[in-house]
Amino acid sequence: MIHAVDMHCDTLMHAFLIDGSNADLSSYPELSIDLAKLEEGNAMAQFFAVFIPPAEAYRRRNMEPIPEDEYIHGCVQVMNNTVERYSSRIAHAYTAEDIERNFKAGKISAVLSMEDGVAVHGDMQKLDAFYDMGFRCLSLTWNFENCFGYPNSKDDAIMQKGLKDFGKRAVRHMQQIGMLVDVSHLSDGGFYDVAEIAERPFVATHSNCRSICSHQRNMTDDMIRILHKAGGVMGINFCPAFLKDGSNESNIEDMAAMAMHEKEIAGTDVIALGTDFDGIEGKLEVADPHDMIKLADALIHVGFASAEVDKIFHGNVLRVLRQTMRD
Repeated sequence: MIHAVDMHCDTLMHAFLIDGSNADLSSYPELSIDLAKLEEGNAMAQFFAVFIPPAEAYRRRNMEPIPEDEYIHGCVQVMNNTVERYSSRIAHAYTAEDIERNFKAGKISAVLSMEDGVAVHGDMQKLDAFYDMGFRCLSLTWNFENCFGYPNSKDDAIMQKGLKDFGKRAVRHMQQIGMLVDVSHLSDGGFYDVAEIAERPFVATHSNCRSICSHQRNMTDDMIRILHKAGGVMGINFCPAFLKDGSNESNIEDMAAMAMHEKEIAGTDVIALGTDFDGIEGKLEVADPHDMIKLADALIHVGFASAEVDKIFHGNVLRVLRQTMRD
């Protein structure tokens, strides 16, 4: 039986925007992630990202933008509601030890993360406040420039820009307090700055290989080797556009090919899972946690040993958390 630690989903945003801060994640048939689906898939832990929506995201929903602090607190409240109302089934986790303790108690672990550091607004006290709220992982950028630095881009001039002064100080501070530094969505220049600064492992929670799929969100082979050398991991992203150029279908064969390429250039220890469930569109062969066993079987089929699959599904992330997070 496989037990997955998934480093990224966007479910909280949808639940909050649909039902408000009184919502919980017990059952959302229209979404990829809810508590029932996690249980059916024998999930060990789920990283729940609070994605900071740009104005366009509200326009697509025909909604007025929600003030940033209200939105963040609302998403966090949805997760807290879930844990409080279903405490025998799911629990918060802030360390690897928490995840292991919850697992032994038969509970799924919920880890809070933030996608896009824009909400920090260049204020280290704000970053500390997010830590105190329970955030244990932060994606430095999304697709726009912010106080940390610059995003992935088709514009090479932007792609080569690195972290800003605040971003460099913030990365050091995050590693000191035990908040995971996530380079998914970051510019190439920003990645290399993080690699130079980091004294502990950092992660790419939901990124694939650029040599297999040329999307700028993916990582070059050189970056993957550096990430491995730093002790970090990269989560296989199930988005069709990040798996195969020009595709609108996400299939297991392409996921397994990504994993095998990562193994060939950097070893199995760099591979993890970052589904991006509820943040991606297209035809998904693995559409929710219940289907994750299909990926495990596919990895075995292409030559991974069962012990390697366990590393990919949870062991590698737990190792990184032991090395980075604090009690």
